[in-house]
Amino acid sequence: MGKFISFEGGEGSGKSTQVKMLADAMNAAGLDVLLTREPGGAEGAEEIRKLLVEGEPDRWDAVTETLLHFAARRDHMEKTVRPALAAGRFVISDRFADSTFAYQGFGHGVAEEFIRALYKFTVGENGPDLTVILDLPVEEGLDRAGKRALDEGNGEDRYERMDVEFHEKLREGFLEIARRDPDRCAVVYAGRSIDDLHQIIMETVASRLELKL
Repeated sequence: MGKFISFEGGEGSGKSTQVKMLADAMNAAGLDVLLTREPGGAEGAEEIRKLLVEGEPDRWDAVTETLLHFAARRDHMEKTVRPALAAGRFVISDRFADSTFAYQGFGHGVAEEFIRALYKFTVGENGPDLTVILDLPVEEGLDRAGKRALDEGNGEDRYERMDVEFHEKLREGFLEIARRDPDRCAVVYAGRSIDDLHQIIMETVASRLELKL
């Protein structure tokens, strides 16, 4: 089996940039890497993604949101993640199930037991071997995310437009997830230059997964 690395963090933490840089570096080191994302990462899951990241912030209630995320995750696991791991590839995902625990659980108050039950039947034993959590103060992250939304103009800003209180709960949620599972999670402060952050992530991945990068 290959290894599974997930990246997590609040809006504007720089995940998408860093997952690409890590994938490029690992490929250059001779490793076979698949780069993917959530919600999305498979044809059906990408269709569900549009329902989740576009539209008004109150488009769905919290339980509906959770079910949509896990419907997308099921497709992602079956079509993309499990086959890649079985083939011995490294999988790097820009977000995974910790985002559901943080956004819908800590942020919107969905019961943890409900999310864990869905996780058991959707992910099972194929969860991440390493999760890198990029941590950033909420206001700084939202400022970055707002500028990115203006530049990209793709309408994928539904979560970014939720209130600051929600994003504070979200940040604390990710930090609590890391506190509960320190063997899997590594928290990295994201308020650094892109290159400095990349170097720290490289060192973290190499150390945790015993790789030469």
